[in-house]
Amino acid sequence: MTSPSLGPSLGFAGLGQMGGPMAANIAGGGFPLIVHDKAGTAERAPSGASAVDSLKALAASAETLFLSLPDGPASLDVARNLAGMEDITVKQVIDLSTIGPEAAREADGILRPAGIVYIDAPVSGGQAGARAGTITVMWAGPKDVLDTHRKVMESFSKNLFHVGPNPGQGQAMKLLNNFLSGTAMVATSEAMAFGLSQGLVMETMLDVVNVSTGRNSATSDKFPNRIATGTYDAGFKTTLLTKDISLFLENARAAGTPSAVAGTVADLWRRCDEAMPDSDFTRIYEFLSGQEQDQ
Repeated sequence: MTSPSLGPSLGFAGLGQMGGPMAANIAGGGFPLIVHDKAGTAERAPSGASAVDSLKALAASAETLFLSLPDGPASLDVARNLAGMEDITVKQVIDLSTIGPEAAREADGILRPAGIVYIDAPVSGGQAGARAGTITVMWAGPKDVLDTHRKVMESFSKNLFHVGPNPGQGQAMKLLNNFLSGTAMVATSEAMAFGLSQGLVMETMLDVVNVSTGRNSATSDKFPNRIATGTYDAGFKTTLLTKDISLFLENARAAGTPSAVAGTVADLWRRCDEAMPDSDFTRIYEFLSGQEQDQ
């Protein structure tokens, strides 16, 4: 019987760069956790978690299933599989993936007739935040389900927001956040390249900007900690940010909201991804400043 202090029995599918650390924090928080990853569960399973060899086995053991998957098609594939299964215990799916509003609404439409509540709950904070248990979660779905899961959510999230009742709203929040983050990266890269051309020192520019009106997440974190150091190790791939910004552009255009800046930013990220495949997203500074190096 599930301990009432711990809430519903928990499963986790997807143990990659973000999912692995989040699952590790859940298990490390003392919550019994069952995990699966089709790329290799045994190698990726965190300490303290029980591993199973299929989604079916996971769905037959957990009432709450967390997903941390690469894109919309992957989440929808899991949703269709769950909806077609018999004799499973899953009552709610908490999708931590970034898949776009349309895919989130579609996943909800697939799972709802099967009696499974779908929670759209993308995260922000990168791999470092996932490891530290400080990521932001943007929960879109019933608040009573959030209240039931608050303790386990707080095992890996420092900032937990209920952004709305409907799947798709969490994705909208995540996409606009990543659009702003990606815009800050390209704008700061161009600003730093200009300053260097004028004989300014990067550290000095960052010191000035970070106590002035140009301060942003790139000047306060990415440049001093990842770019000026030459490590380029934010732990988030250019490909993934390119996907997120492209999704923002598509959805902004569909909504009829302004997207002129998004169009330019999305094009820059697409070109960087093509030129520097498998790169950390902080390497867009090298791309924009003409310092591309072999990866």
